[in-house]
Amino acid sequence: MAGTRPKLQFASMIDAAVFDLDGLLIQSEEVWDGVRERYVRERGGRYDEEIQRAMMGMSAPEWSRFLHEDAGVPEEPEQINRDVVERMLEAYRRDLPLLPGTVEAVRRAAAELPLALASSSNRVLFEEALRLAGLEDCFRVTVSSEEVARGKPEPDVYLEAARRLGAAAERCTAIEDSQAGIRSAKAAAMRVVAIPNPSYPPDDEALELADVVLESLEELTPGRIKGA
Repeated sequence: MAGTRPKLQFASMIDAAVFDLDGLLIQSEEVWDGVRERYVRERGGRYDEEIQRAMMGMSAPEWSRFLHEDAGVPEEPEQINRDVVERMLEAYRRDLPLLPGTVEAVRRAAAELPLALASSSNRVLFEEALRLAGLEDCFRVTVSSEEVARGKPEPDVYLEAARRLGAAAERCTAIEDSQAGIRSAKAAAMRVVAIPNPSYPPDDEALELADVVLESLEELTPGRIKGA
C-alpha cells in the first residue's frame, strides 16, 4: 500500500503539517463506537452500522444532533454531547489507545515543521489525549471541528488550522486516516499523506486523492511530509 503518487511536486514548498487525531494518532474509533452504542441503547435508541458509519468525521454538534434526530435518543443534542464526552474522558483516563509510533512520529515532525491538530473531537477530549500522551508541546495550534461551521469532509477545520498557523493551506501537508478526513484536507487544497486505519479504512476513491499512502506512522518522516 505504501508509496508516493506522481502528482504535484511539493518539495521545499511545505511550511507546516496538520495532523488528524482519531484513527491516526489514537485508536479511538472503537472507543467512540462503544461509548455511543451503550449510551444510545440505554436510552432506547437505534444503533447499527449505518448509524456508526454516518457519524465518522462529524463534529460534536453534528453527531449529537444526529443521535437525537436519527437514532432516537430523547435527550437534547447539548445533553447528549455532554454525556458522551464525559464517558469518553473516563475511557481515555483509564487507557489512552495510542497507536504504535505516535509519539515518535509527531516529535520527528515537530522538530522540523510547525504543527497543527485538526480534529473532529471535542476540544476537551483532544486536549486531554495530548496531555496524557505527553504531546501538548508539539502542536502550535489546535482546532476542533466544533469551532467551525462544518465538519469533515468539508474543508473548514483544515482551513482554520492553516489560518491559525499563519500558513497558506496549499503549503501545508495534512496527515489523515479516513475518507472524510482525506476529502476535507484535499478540499482545503492541502497536500495529503494518508495512513489508512485498518479498522475503518477509507474507500479507494478517497485514497486516490492522497499524494502519499503509507502503511503506518513508523513510515512518516519529515521528508514524506515535505514531499522530498
